[in-house]
Amino acid sequence: MNGVTLDLEERAKVTSGFKSGCSGHCTSYGANCENGGKCIEKYHGYSCDCSNTAYDGTFCNKADVGAFFEEGMWLRYNFQASGISGKESGSRSESSPDPQGPLPDLAHEEIRFSFSTSKAPCILLYVSSLTTDFLAVLIKPTGNLQIRYNLGGTREPYNIDVDHRNVANGQPHSVNITRHEKTILLKLDHYPSVSYHLPSSSDTLFNSPKSLFLGKVIETGKIDQEIHKYNTPGFTGCLSRVQFNQIAPLKAALRQTNASAHVHIQGELVESNCGASPLTLSPMSSATDPWHLDHLDSASADFPYNPGQGQAIRNGVNRNSAIIGGVIAVVIFTILCTLVFLIRYMFRHKGTYHTNEAKGAESAESADAAIMNNDPNFTETIDESKKEWLI
Repeated sequence: MNGVTLDLEERAKVTSGFKSGCSGHCTSYGANCENGGKCIEKYHGYSCDCSNTAYDGTFCNKADVGAFFEEGMWLRYNFQASGISGKESGSRSESSPDPQGPLPDLAHEEIRFSFSTSKAPCILLYVSSLTTDFLAVLIKPTGNLQIRYNLGGTREPYNIDVDHRNVANGQPHSVNITRHEKTILLKLDHYPSVSYHLPSSSDTLFNSPKSLFLGKVIETGKIDQEIHKYNTPGFTGCLSRVQFNQIAPLKAALRQTNASAHVHIQGELVESNCGASPLTLSPMSSATDPWHLDHLDSASADFPYNPGQGQAIRNGVNRNSAIIGGVIAVVIFTILCTLVFLIRYMFRHKGTYHTNEAKGAESAESADAAIMNNDPNFTETIDESKKEWLI
């Protein structure tokens, strides 16, 4: 200050009211920023930066951004900056990121999104490159999910087929794909994560990524035959919270962010809460449900079981147990009725009542005298000749 270097730390040590070793708010509360949100330190607190996530809200945990795709609609996110040739962008992708937006790690991809659709086949997500490398997540005509990787110019792409369920059933599903070099970790909905390994002929780098497509692939040059076959008519349904590494293409399209210039859309993209949140509980299938009717009809049913007959009971009810339960119910009903009758009999003659007899009736000669003594305004005299005698 004014040409003089001030050692503020030393001054703080000898000043009362100051303590050294302050770590900031983000050290204690940074974990509150969810889904990859970045904690920003402030003077009186902190805030969560959700710009590189597919979420909104104070803590990046609310209102996952989603949109409904009509038939023929597509979204393209360009990784490379405009005005750069293919050769230049290919060399830059391995050295420095695009100043207008982050580039994905070439040896690592992390993909997360949710979707719901009832039409197959279709392309959910496709990442192209300036070379022959590509990544695709699609739904086959059978309704099963497939992930296709082609790294290093291999002759045949490496396919991961998820054949244990149909995902084109109109229900919401979530997909998490993580690749580190040749190891791929896939998690679908609530099922446990499954690990896969790329073949030895595959490369470990995704060379020169070019564009990310949602809904449909509109790319120049040679495209994989399976991708070309499943590209028509396109995806119809809901896509939500799409994130590729640090890029959220749907959020960039629907919000005014720094990455919005990288987005190109065919059709009208309208933000919609179209129900693409995944189910948290798995429905029990008939094969694992012991109370399913098919199991009760089969000869291998283990319960309910009747020890006397040595075979499973079809309707699941033991006759002896039903008789015993009926007898117990009758006994309980009889006891309750007896108790009610006894209570009503005990309290039948019990009670108190009040009369309107005049005060002093006990010491008065007659009832008329008691009334006269009790009411001073009573002036009527009683004539002895008017007394009535009952014989």
